[in-house]
Amino acid sequence: MRLILTALLFLFGLFNLLLGIGFLVDPTGLGATFKLIPDGPGGLAVLRADLTAFFLVAGGCQLWGGWRRNGDLLLVPALLMGIAFTGRAVSAMLDGTAEGFAMPMAVEAVQVILAIAAWRVLPHHRIGEIAG
Repeated sequence: MRLILTALLFLFGLFNLLLGIGFLVDPTGLGATFKLIPDGPGGLAVLRADLTAFFLVAGGCQLWGGWRRNGDLLLVPALLMGIAFTGRAVSAMLDGTAEGFAMPMAVEAVQVILAIAAWRVLPHHRIGEIAG
């Protein structure tokens, strides 16, 4: 079970890292696939900074938590993806949905479930033990 969870953490971690790098390198192109259109340099900076940070932190914590077998690191991507899922759910209730709306929610939900499941299975370490 732990091996399967770790392998899935690595896959989603790499997926998120690639998304983060994609937003850093090509915010306009990748933003379009997320239905985001930057408005000038400020909009490009938001895509490049905020979405890069979101996905690199989520992916980095998934990879690091799986590699170090530290369940506590997995709370970060669980919270990030859980908040993103909640935001989409609120938007669906208030604004409605469009074609392709469900897929990102499914990916976020799977990542929340995976992170919490791995958090329950993997050991927990104190903060000082993470770096060492």
